[in-house]
Amino acid sequence: MTGLRPRLPSPLRQVTDERFARHGVRLVLKRDDLIHPELIGNKWRKLAPNLRAAAGRTVLTFGGAYSNHLRATAAAGRLLGLPTVGVVRGQELAGLPLNPSLTRCAADGMRLHFIDRSTYRRKTEPATLAAILRAAHAEDAYVVPEGGSNSLAVRGCQELGAELRGHADVVALACGTGGTLAGLAAGLAPDQRALGIPVLKGGFLSADIGALQESAFGGRRGTWSLDDRFHFGGYARTTAELNAFAQDFEQHHGLPVERLYVAKMLYGLVALTEEGAFARDTTVAAVITGAPLR
Repeated sequence: MTGLRPRLPSPLRQVTDERFARHGVRLVLKRDDLIHPELIGNKWRKLAPNLRAAAGRTVLTFGGAYSNHLRATAAAGRLLGLPTVGVVRGQELAGLPLNPSLTRCAADGMRLHFIDRSTYRRKTEPATLAAILRAAHAEDAYVVPEGGSNSLAVRGCQELGAELRGHADVVALACGTGGTLAGLAAGLAPDQRALGIPVLKGGFLSADIGALQESAFGGRRGTWSLDDRFHFGGYARTTAELNAFAQDFEQHHGLPVERLYVAKMLYGLVALTEEGAFARDTTVAAVITGAPLR
């Protein structure tokens, strides 16, 4: 796709961190945030196959007011000359000043359509989706689900696992809708396992990942698990403790730490290491799936 020139495979960087080293654990960072300056990390891997499938049609997708997925879709639309529509959760936001994330989407040419939260929860129901498309004047649009997670996206993320074969025993990443983990686990070698750190409360993600793998591959693939303890109150929530942790990590390792996903995953890995969850001589790869909004 002209206009999208990814850096693949993304770089792998070993870091020295005493919180891991004293337990005999090696930490490496899989810098998916460096794949593309605007389609960052798993957003490139999930969006690229869907953009090819859209074949020039308007792309309509869904997200919350701080959605990285909406930002990436809007940027892709600008770079490729594709019209984009973002269906945003929260009708009460319509008419209010846009936050920095939605401001970026609008600047990239995305047309924003706000819907109430009840309708948003039913957006995958055929009748509700048809009504949303009519209201957004996008009946012929190519629809990408929330977070970009569908069977095309899952197969796109399988390459992430393949790039990490032979480089780590455990591969960890933050999870929103679960599509990246579903593909990553399928691409890893049989002696590797994937660990997901959900950033939303609820404990529902395991079933969603299983369904995504069923859709993409016909059944469960790879060895994967979730640890639901590190959401810090839920999506788009942070705390003073998490911010202090992220700032410390940035200062020690020169890595800009995105707060809503990446910080929670890194915090979880430190906590798990201190709990003895990883045997000595284990190499843990942390997938850096996003970057702070600039």
